[in-house]
Amino acid sequence: MDPTELAGGTGWGRRNVSWTAVLVISGGAYAFKLLGLVAGTRFAAALEPATVLLPPALFSAIIVLMTVADGPALVIDARVAGVGLATVAVWRRAPFVVVVLVAMAATAVVRLVT
Repeated sequence: MDPTELAGGTGWGRRNVSWTAVLVISGGAYAFKLLGLVAGTRFAAALEPATVLLPPALFSAIIVLMTVADGPALVIDARVAGVGLATVAVWRRAPFVVVVLVAMAATAVVRLVT
């Protein structure tokens, strides 16, 4: 087998790797890690209110992307209704199983009707 086929072939389908970018990003990651070790205790108290909000914000962003993104296109379909009603169920402090069942039922009903 040709080595270019193993590496993704040639032409439009092949992705070039910029080793400079990989090294710069890796160096930046280690620099942030070092900064956290050196100055972590000084900044921990000041950054704590923001760090508490990061996981829910990232989780919400992932849910939105998985709901309305289909490759490069935005798609508004039954999943949006399911996520919307699940959001209402979470807001009303329903148990997790109920939230999932509400989302499944809403999505199924919208798909059945359309």
